[in-house]
Amino acid sequence: LNSHSLKDPRVRIVNADAFPWLESSRESFDFIAADFPDPNNYSLGKLYTTAFYRLLKRALAAGGVAVVQSTSPMFARQSFWCIHETMKAAGFRTYPYHAYVPSFGEWGYVLGAHSEWRPPQQLPAGLRFLSPSNVAALFDFPPDLAPVPAEPNRLFDQVLVRYYDREWREILR
Repeated sequence: LNSHSLKDPRVRIVNADAFPWLESSRESFDFIAADFPDPNNYSLGKLYTTAFYRLLKRALAAGGVAVVQSTSPMFARQSFWCIHETMKAAGFRTYPYHAYVPSFGEWGYVLGAHSEWRPPQQLPAGLRFLSPSNVAALFDFPPDLAPVPAEPNRLFDQVLVRYYDREWREILR
């Protein structure tokens, strides 16, 4: 499915407690994927704060991009836009997007960069699930997923955990 991309010698997977690891690391990376569990408690919520995203930005090489799993913009809309606002507050140029994931449904991500970023106009040959037209659609938010007001999530005021709890409680009742 992914052409064994994780075996590429340029790939480094870090399995560590992300917050202290980034605090002590002075490495820089061209690409960072932060795929954490959803922020359903304060321990996880700290991985979605301005403090954490500042560390993430520091670890990002010039010209690099970071992508953060950002929950469902359909079921946890304010939570999704809170993550977006938090990355902006940490100094990222942000590019929110969403995709249908068969095992999760409509799911959201926020791409962050030091400077302006544009989606690729041309894609590698042989891709089965991605085309130029659906790349553009990833960044298009229809009215029911469009931005809503949300405060940035801060280490000592984790509004995201409260948004997330409220939104999922409404869905699950």
